[in-house]
Formats: sequence, C-alpha cells, structure tokens
Amino acid sequence: MSKLPAPTKRKRVNVRRPDVMTLVQAEVEKHYYSPIVEKLRDRGGSLTVGKTTIRLAEQFGFCYGVERAIDLAYAARRVFPDQRIFLIGEIIHNPEVNRQLAEMNIVSLPWKEITQEYDHLQPEDVVIVPAFGAPTNFTEKIEQQGCHIIDTTCGDVMKVWRRVRTYAKGGVTSLIHGKRGHEETRATASRAIGEDKKGHYLIVLTLAETDIVTDYIRNGGDKAVFLAHFEKAHSDGFDPDIHLKEVGVANQTTMLKSETEEIQRRVRDAITERDGDGEKFQVFDTICGATQERQDALFDMLKKPMDTLLVVGGYNSSNTAHLVEIGNENLPTYFIREASCLESLESIVHFDLGENEEITSQNVLAGFDEKEATIGITAGASCPANLIEETIVRVLGLRGISREMIEEL
Repeated sequence: MSKLPAPTKRKRVNVRRPDVMTLVQAEVEKHYYSPIVEKLRDRGGSLTVGKTTIRLAEQFGFCYGVERAIDLAYAARRVFPDQRIFLIGEIIHNPEVNRQLAEMNIVSLPWKEITQEYDHLQPEDVVIVPAFGAPTNFTEKIEQQGCHIIDTTCGDVMKVWRRVRTYAKGGVTSLIHGKRGHEETRATASRAIGEDKKGHYLIVLTLAETDIVTDYIRNGGDKAVFLAHFEKAHSDGFDPDIHLKEVGVANQTTMLKSETEEIQRRVRDAITERDGDGEKFQVFDTICGATQERQDALFDMLKKPMDTLLVVGGYNSSNTAHLVEIGNENLPTYFIREASCLESLESIVHFDLGENEEITSQNVLAGFDEKEATIGITAGASCPANLIEETIVRVLGLRGISREMIEEL
C-alpha cells in the first residue's frame, strides 16, 4: 500500500486586522480594565481614605507580551467564529484570563506531553501557541496536522531562543536558570539542542544546584551521581565531563534577576578558576524587561513603611512568585489569587511558597479596624487590572469604605 502524503503545513495566521482589533480592544477592556486602578495611577499610586492607605507599586500587572497574547487569542475567535480553536496549555498563568478564554470555547490541550488529542486535530482547526511558547515537537506536530497556527509567544522569550540556538551552533552548552517543568523552560530547552539536535543543555533552579555544577566544573566528580541529581533537567546524552567545558548561561525570562546574576557570577568564577580565564563562559541578559521593572518597582515601594503587602496573581505564575519572595524578606506578605481570598481582617487565604500549597492565616490584620494602616498591593505581569481593583475594593470594604465612596474620590 502506498504511503499517504504528509498534510500540507499551514502558514501562521495574522489575525491583527484593524477591523478585528477594534472589536478586540473593546472586548478586552470590558473584561480587564479598571477605572479605580487608573485613578490610583493618576494619584501617584497612593490612596488614603480615613485611616487606610492603599499603595500600589509603580509597575504591576499586565505587560505588553501578555496583552499581545490575550489580544491574539480574542482575535482568533473573531477571525474564526465557527471553527474549533485549541490552546496548548494556558495562554498565561492567570485563572481569570484562562476562564474567559474557556467561555469563548477555546479548548486547552495538554502541554506536558503530546497526547492523542493532538492526533485528532484537523486541518480546519486553529491552535494557539501560548505566551510561553511551546517545545519544538509540539509546534511540529500541529504543523503536521495542517492546523492554522496563532503564535502568541512573547518576544522576550524568542530572544532567549535565539541565544541558545547560537550557543548550540558554537558547541556551547546552555545552562538554563529556570524551573525544569515550566512551559517556557521546556520550550527553551527544546531550542538549546539546535536544529541538528547535537546541542546540549542543563537546567538549574537554585544557587545550591548551581554550586553542584560549579564544584563539578572545578573538581570533576561522580558522573552518575551528578546526572541522577539533574534527572529530567538535561539534554539526551549530556556528559558533564564533556559538556561543562564551555558554558553559556540563559534563563527563564521571569526568574529573580539578582539570583540569575549570582548564578552567572558563580559559573564564570568556576570556569575561570579551572581554565585560568573565562573564555569558555558566555552570558547574555535574558531577563524580561517587564519582570525586571516589576521587581525594581517593588524594591522602590518597600523603601516606604507599610504594614503588609498583598501580591495578586495566579499561583503558578513564576514572576508573581518572585515578587512574593522579595516581599517576604521585608514584611508580612500574602500571595492571593483574587479578592475573595481576603475573608476578613483577621483571615486570609493565600499561597505559601515554602509549603507549596494554599493555606489560611489567622489574625493577619487583627486590630487594623481601629488604627491607621498602610497596605501595599502589587501583581505579576499576568494579572489583569480588574483583579487588582477587586482587591483594592475588598481591602477598603473591610475597613468600612464602599466602592461608591472610592469612585467619588
């Protein structure tokens, strides 16, 4: 029996037509715009009502890359009103945004591995690649199925891909600072092996893991133990005796900037100590600008006294979690998904990074109804303004200040 020809690859679709985007902008604004947040921006990020002061970080919430991804997803439904639309995983790490897309009948596909759902895709189907990007085997699969592709991958992520491809071409191993199971890191790792599949990568998350790598660079060691520690965090055929000779650092774009810089320093020092110079070390700053801006804005915010800090966003959002880490070093900080997590002045439901689960803390703001209080609020790049508004309204509401009073200010 003769073999059937492979499906024709579909070109990526440009849905950013002026007529479509006018409608999209109105729809997105309806879902996510906040007049109260804009009011606080106009007031320099601070609002005092009675004994309560709300302080917003100068930079917070949606970044350009997230806005673009959401716009493209909404536009896809406008351009393809009657066709099946799928999304690889989540468009961004925010439950509210992904809920809105689900209500538009945009169906999430598994993102950890290619399952039979991908085999059932048809040429008339539309598949959205999320803001994190997707591993090359996923994009190759949907191209083979002949689907229309809407690629919302963030430009900052693609800069990292270009860098690791350059490393691979030069025989340089990519040392990727990121979470080995994160969508973006998985997508970057798939590019780090290069087009000829001969490149290599190693993923590290913490400074402790970095020290394992730098010790091996300096002194060598037990290869089997090293590979076991970094199981599922390195390329196929990775050999630390060979592939740590020349290293280039890259990172998941949403990591903590100071930690990435420390990893770079430690690896550079180890290679310099081993070789007598740092010629076999390369680095390129691949921290996303919006991530850096939100971290810097929080550091500035923390220079002023506050009683507590609320960080709003999806619990699986990496850049949001790093804001929580910064806050935790300075004052009581609570990572909340939405305003309903503020059950009362005494009780807050929040995500504990150490326990890696949602918990409830009691006596958090006890007594605040009787004294002056300053509460800081910030949010990661994937959090929409309407969720920030609801948090502001909830905090002030618990202090006896209604939405109407806020709107009249």
